[in-house]
Amino acid sequence: MSKRNSQAAKTAARERLREERERQAKRAKVKRQVIVAFSVVSVLAIAGGIGYAVVQGNKPGYWEAAKDDKLVKPANTTGADGTTVVIGKSSAKKTLEMYEDPRCPVCAQFEQTVGATLDKGVEDGKYKVQFIGASFLDRSLTGEGSKNALSALGAALNVSPEAFLEYKTAMYSAKWHPEESDDKFKDDSYLIEIADTVDALKGNKTFQNAVKNGTYDKWALEMSAKFDDSGVQGTPTLKMDGKALTAPGSDNAPMTVADFNTAIEAALKA
Repeated sequence: MSKRNSQAAKTAARERLREERERQAKRAKVKRQVIVAFSVVSVLAIAGGIGYAVVQGNKPGYWEAAKDDKLVKPANTTGADGTTVVIGKSSAKKTLEMYEDPRCPVCAQFEQTVGATLDKGVEDGKYKVQFIGASFLDRSLTGEGSKNALSALGAALNVSPEAFLEYKTAMYSAKWHPEESDDKFKDDSYLIEIADTVDALKGNKTFQNAVKNGTYDKWALEMSAKFDDSGVQGTPTLKMDGKALTAPGSDNAPMTVADFNTAIEAALKA
């Protein structure tokens, strides 16, 4: 091979190497650009996700926001906030205060055992009854069933006092009342299913729309606040003339018909 041909070959080889290095450099540059762009997009996405999560986390919950709703008071209520719910004959001289939380299992037990006797006393004009609803179990157990059930009870009360009483009885019945840890009352469909066992509420579109639309949600919160301000520590609690009605030898509400009759007769005579 001549020196000239050898030199030309070396020059050509060097040129091929240079071109190859340039191609590799360009590929590396493009790769870096893609990686940087992807990283920027990822960081923005993560930052956006975190920002969204923060915004969502700082948003008030549904029931927190409901505090700012316009108050709609059910019919058959009195008081500035419509939270005075008294049922019975005007001729009855005394009023029995009844504090209950819809999710309370002991309230359900009381209603199933003593409820009919208590309602008979109201019907006979022995006393009126004032209902004060609570939702503290939503806080202690987490959930919203107590508040949602109170709102539905407000919708029933708007129909009539009788519909309210029958609906409350059905809600606390063995068939429909869930375990306190089961927040079934949060579901409007379940509350409407219970209501369909009450003649005045069955297929009642006005009632159903009030439940679905949360018409009385703000009212339920006002009722809950009234309970919280009452100083009552548990449910069920019965009071007349400011004094608790209790079972003999106990600080608890009377849980049998006999104990209730003893306690209510003593309170009526006091």
